[in-house]
Amino acid sequence: MVFPEQHLIPKHHFLEHYPELIRAYGPLVSLWTMRFEAKHSFFKRVVRHTRSFRNILLSLAMKHQLLLAYNQHDSRAVRPLLQATTLSTVDVSVLREDIQEALQDKFPGCIMSKPAQLRVILADHDVRKVVLPSGIPETVDDLHSVIRDTFYIARDFSLHYKDVDFDEFFTLYSTTDLKDKDTIKVVFLQDQEPAITLNLTDVTNTDVTNMTDQPCEEHYVDDTASVSTDDTLILSSEDSPGHRSKRWPAQFSIPSFSGLTEIQIQSANERFKKYGTLLTTKDLIPLLPDILGKLAEAIYEYTAYPSSLQIGEVAEALTQKHPCLKEPGSFNGSYGWAQRLKYKMNNFRSKLRGLGCPEVKVNSLKRKQTYDQYPAKNLKKPKKAEVNYLPPHVQGESTASLEKERVELLSEMMKRDNSKVVAQKMAKTFSLRREEIVKEVPAISDCMKRWPALFTEAQISEEFKRITTVSLESTFLAKLDQCTPKLMALTQSKGGAAGLKIRHIKDMLLEDNTVERRREIAIRCLIVYLGEKEEDLFKQYRDVEELDADLAMQVMKIAIIGDGRATIVVEGTKILQGIDVARSCALLMGVIYALNLSYPKQLKFTFEAFQKLCLELDGQKASSKVMNLKYGIF
Repeated sequence: MVFPEQHLIPKHHFLEHYPELIRAYGPLVSLWTMRFEAKHSFFKRVVRHTRSFRNILLSLAMKHQLLLAYNQHDSRAVRPLLQATTLSTVDVSVLREDIQEALQDKFPGCIMSKPAQLRVILADHDVRKVVLPSGIPETVDDLHSVIRDTFYIARDFSLHYKDVDFDEFFTLYSTTDLKDKDTIKVVFLQDQEPAITLNLTDVTNTDVTNMTDQPCEEHYVDDTASVSTDDTLILSSEDSPGHRSKRWPAQFSIPSFSGLTEIQIQSANERFKKYGTLLTTKDLIPLLPDILGKLAEAIYEYTAYPSSLQIGEVAEALTQKHPCLKEPGSFNGSYGWAQRLKYKMNNFRSKLRGLGCPEVKVNSLKRKQTYDQYPAKNLKKPKKAEVNYLPPHVQGESTASLEKERVELLSEMMKRDNSKVVAQKMAKTFSLRREEIVKEVPAISDCMKRWPALFTEAQISEEFKRITTVSLESTFLAKLDQCTPKLMALTQSKGGAAGLKIRHIKDMLLEDNTVERRREIAIRCLIVYLGEKEEDLFKQYRDVEELDADLAMQVMKIAIIGDGRATIVVEGTKILQGIDVARSCALLMGVIYALNLSYPKQLKFTFEAFQKLCLELDGQKASSKVMNLKYGIF
């Protein structure tokens, strides 16, 4: 041995074989064990973090496969052969003359614009400078957009330029009047007067004669009138801020963001189309407040409490419109955006609560009882696709003024042929009525004393439309008629005790085959098909006296008396009487919405079908029974 006094280790011996191995296999870097050690470190880290050794091989294999799936889904994992990492814009004028000539020869049709500067007068004591790297825009509209985005101007304005010959400002109609270092002035436009729309009707000669024959009288117009007629100007509660007039859309429309944000996102979208690169986190963070803020405002136009499904729809719509915002590793590229929107909506509701928005202020901990002072307990929010669940008062009105209207409404109910005035005052006091019903949860009898006009067929339908924007009876009966043939065929295949009961119900058609009877049979078969009892909704009585004797025992029931006319009973109180069974089901849904009642547990699938199939409210998400029924009849 050359060094007998030294203690050698196996690595020293391996060195003797390296020359032979290099000649046989080439450079040994490809056989370097360090990369295998690095790979092994992943498995050691997983074992330490999981702290579980039950079937450890399966756990390691699953974790490793998920890591590979994530890396393969990442658009940054596969890069093009030629990639530009950093881009910068340089004006042509700063380049050497030979380079400018070469560019002009290469792109003869391209005009090499020179940068320009403009002096901008925003106010008497506010003068700014704007730099235009690409030169003066070709149109006045483009320059208008640049000025608006640069100085964050929200109001409408026009541009004036200073003429050299007259030394005065003139209206700018063409950007050819401008040159480098010229002066322009921002002139804000006065707010436009509100437009007044009048509906005109034809006046006959007889009407003119009657008008001329009568002496002139002074006529006073009540500015609170909101009678729903074709010849009347309507001032309804829907015209005030906070009242929604549309439901959640089938396809959510992403709003436009601020000018600078739109420019950066559009540039990132172009890079995504060309190179497949996403917007980096560094560039995304400054844009998040504007993007999330505008999305929260757009969501609030439909609801203050969006569901997880609705937030997911918004996130997917965002990444579809702006693919550069997709997230690598997410199954649909928008999971992270959905989480951001959830937190943003929480913050947005906090701001609305501070501004006194009743829809979110009702859930403030200060307004809850001591035993309910938990954020998620007894939360008052739309649960049946209500659009106007707890709207604010009409602009210019207060609780005291609306209470006065309610008292006047009681006297108007005593008059004959006064439905127009009653409808007007019911629309005006809608917010006060919802505030009482949602916050105080009064008994049905107390509610009938304070709001007797609500418990009529016409006003129940109107109240339902104010809450959901959906016409009650027409929608319910039309969808019921549409699905009745397929529903009858679907229930025909039902076997067992339920099938026997359905066949017994269908035998009722042998006695009476009218439209009303067919609708009633369809509803009864629907209840049995969903595994519930029709006796929980309908109850037959011989006469009115028998119903009155049993009235106190009924919580929510449709009582059918003798000849088939129905009476809606809620909490031992008769709501509506003398209507057919199908219409009574529709109007019972209106009563539930108008009084903010819950569906009876023993009929939860039936009322869910009424809501999501017959009224098309929140039909995208339903229980498995109702979804199977929906796929079977639609």
